[in-house]
Amino acid sequence: MDYLKKLSRFIIPYKRYGILNIISNVFYALFSTMAMISLMPMINVLFGEGEKVYKKPLYSGISDLKDYLENYINYIITSTSEQYGAQRSLLYMIILIISLFLLKNLFNYLGLYFITFLRNGVLKDLRNEIYDKIITLPISYYSEKKKGDIIARISGDVDEVKNSLLAVLELIVKEPLTILFAIIAMFTISMKLTIFVFLFIPISGFIISRIGKSLKKKSNRVQTEQGLFLSTLEETLGGLKVIKGFNAEARFSKKFQNSTTRFYKFSNSLLNRQNLASPTSEFLGIVTIAALLWYGGSMVLVDNTLSGGAFIGYMALAYQILTPAKAISKASYKVKSGNAAADRVLEILNTPSPLEDKPNAIEKRTFNSDIKLNNISFKYEDELVLKNFTLTVPKGKSVALVGQSGSGKSTIANLVTRFYDVNDGSITIDGENIKDLTKSSLRNLMGLVTQDSILFNDSVANNLRIGKETASDEEIIKALKIANAWEFVKNLPQGIETNIGDSGNKLSGGQKQRLSIARAVLKNPPIMILDEATSALDTESERLVQDALENMMKNRTSIVIAHRLSTIQNADLIAVMHKGEIAEQGTHTELIKKQGIYKKLVEMQSFDS
Repeated sequence: MDYLKKLSRFIIPYKRYGILNIISNVFYALFSTMAMISLMPMINVLFGEGEKVYKKPLYSGISDLKDYLENYINYIITSTSEQYGAQRSLLYMIILIISLFLLKNLFNYLGLYFITFLRNGVLKDLRNEIYDKIITLPISYYSEKKKGDIIARISGDVDEVKNSLLAVLELIVKEPLTILFAIIAMFTISMKLTIFVFLFIPISGFIISRIGKSLKKKSNRVQTEQGLFLSTLEETLGGLKVIKGFNAEARFSKKFQNSTTRFYKFSNSLLNRQNLASPTSEFLGIVTIAALLWYGGSMVLVDNTLSGGAFIGYMALAYQILTPAKAISKASYKVKSGNAAADRVLEILNTPSPLEDKPNAIEKRTFNSDIKLNNISFKYEDELVLKNFTLTVPKGKSVALVGQSGSGKSTIANLVTRFYDVNDGSITIDGENIKDLTKSSLRNLMGLVTQDSILFNDSVANNLRIGKETASDEEIIKALKIANAWEFVKNLPQGIETNIGDSGNKLSGGQKQRLSIARAVLKNPPIMILDEATSALDTESERLVQDALENMMKNRTSIVIAHRLSTIQNADLIAVMHKGEIAEQGTHTELIKKQGIYKKLVEMQSFDS
């Protein structure tokens, strides 16, 4: 089955629960049929229709099994009635029926008990693998995808897959076996009547299949729309200040309502199609039962070819087919919607990452000589952001990149950390192409402080431990002091254990940036990349952090992307960028003397040279 093939690698670790579920369902189907058959001797006792058998029958082989069982039950009924009266025989039949129904329901529960572990195990593993995939896919993937859609896939779609897993096993084991055993019993009771019933089954099957044909497509539309309104919600929560500040509440509300209205329409269409399954299959079943009553009743009343007890037992079996038939029609719809959800989930899991480590990638643990950007070119989409760019960053030196917005400064940081790969040329560390290194070992050599202070809804200490998981409180406080952040952290209600809120929103911009710097300091890597690290700071905070940065960068290799030129005047080399190329380079003093672009930038920022 295609659906199970798609998810086979998630199901295999829990296959023992699947096997136990199948075994339980086999016994459930068997005892369901036996429970219905056991009604026949009880009715025969009630109406005195059973054949009197005074001699215990002998078993003569599988071919005579039906006659042997029938004669053996009649023998027990006859001997018990003769000895203790018909009421005792009836009591025994009732005990037999109760026992069979008890066993039927016990195995039904066991089937559901075992499948729970399989479904929830697959759910857990799917979510874990999607999350792992999400954090390994390159950043470029998320510039094309809506975050809300990805959230919908890891929550709603995976849940849909979980629910449909039960439906699949019901569809291929539980309900078909229940029907199969019932049909075998029906053939045993009356072949003529069963063939008559079978005339109706293809008609019912055709009608039900027509209802379910477009269900996968409808389900896919519902799940896609759910992703859209979750994206709108995620964007709203992220940009609430802007929405309120520009009085754009009505516009975003309209956008959200348009999405939920489409979701409403698609969901109605899907659910109405699903809800049609049960009444349709029940009505078709009742039509079959009505035809049975007419034809089977004639066999009892007119032809006398069937006993009353056998006919009522047969009717119970025929009605028993209705419930699993309804369940199969419902399950087939669940499988179709689960199939659509599985496709959306597997789309993420099967997305190849262009930044995967090579099979023989090198684990680089030390930095010895230099970083070289060798004639690199790069574009995010169509237009080149960097063109034939060459730069060397020697070990222990500080190299600053300056220039107007859009000149490609931050792109250098993205390429050196291998968030993106160059289109042409190469980046090497100690002569090793970074594409030949594992991403993990490459990034272990680097500390990154970005323009946007990315912090998490956790304590100060745990935010810093992202840089070094095993750091002690003393190491954290030392890093905070170097970043000039200890002065405000020590005054927080719980010190370094204070929760800083969603994205660190309990702190000011300058405080957030100093925590980001402290995180990089705690990691203590040989290479530091500062992407406009002081741009979010006020003048006072900038002075505090600038001292910290200079201390941190002593004897350390640094690539500093700067907007404020006052922060990089002590750099060993300043590269002035213009439209993806180096326009001029040198020290601060050398560039001022050149009277070029750099001097103009300095004058524009009103800095005293």
